[in-house]
Amino acid sequence: MKRYRGKRHFETTSEPRGAGAPSDGAPGFVVQIHDASTMHFDFRLEVDGVLKSWSVPKGPSSDPREKRLAMPTEDHPLEYREFEGVIPSGEYGAGTVIVWDEGTFRPLTEDFPAALERGHVKFWLDGRKLHGGYALTRFRGGDGDDGREAWLLVKERDERAASEARTPDPVRARSAVTGRTLKQVASEAG
Repeated sequence: MKRYRGKRHFETTSEPRGAGAPSDGAPGFVVQIHDASTMHFDFRLEVDGVLKSWSVPKGPSSDPREKRLAMPTEDHPLEYREFEGVIPSGEYGAGTVIVWDEGTFRPLTEDFPAALERGHVKFWLDGRKLHGGYALTRFRGGDGDDGREAWLLVKERDERAASEARTPDPVRARSAVTGRTLKQVASEAG
């Protein structure tokens, strides 16, 4: 959480600082649409008391043929699962955020935290929009030319898979929690 907190000024941003209290029951996940310097989806899984996070430019797909780039970002506090709002200009990640999907997930890989460190996990999502098996696989370590890891987020071939699934339009998408669009959240904050 040190990296997360070091990038933010909590007297300016309404993002949660994070108390670090683990949640009860099944671990959760959230997919947020973030209209920052570039529009993207933030995919977050609850692991070891934090939200392991990846920026997914095109968003998750329910079509197993579509491999989605997922760039890791810093761990976020569990309270971030509920965050919707506007990160002020001048702050890290400035822009509007909505919760596009949320729910619980079930690890399908043994010793999930260790497998994640090794670079490959499978899990089952029970969300409002995303369902079924998914996999995250690291295909480039952090020692490449640009020093950044890169992962793929891929839907498993199961009964919840779709063929020719459409990528959600982030501009028209509505929050799974409040039903608001990015534009509505931004106008309410301004």
